[in-house]
Amino acid sequence: MLKVKSRGNETVDQMLRRFKKLCEKEGLIKDMKRVAYFEKPSEKRRRQLRKAQKREMKTLMEANGITPPPTKERTATRERERS
Repeated sequence: MLKVKSRGNETVDQMLRRFKKLCEKEGLIKDMKRVAYFEKPSEKRRRQLRKAQKREMKTLMEANGITPPPTKERTATRERERS
């Protein structure tokens, strides 16, 4: 259970922003979206397999000194820096 306590003169908007960050950090929103619809066991296994393959590829690349390809988040950050 996530709880957000008010800090001094903190506004409701600031508390809500902190609460949303906590939810995202805990993976609560992602989990809610995932369980909103039924996922067949075969689809679940396939998703978990793809996730494991990505994780393994990343560790192999890091072990060999190769930088992983940029993700959407890293690309967006670079575009903001260029502007």
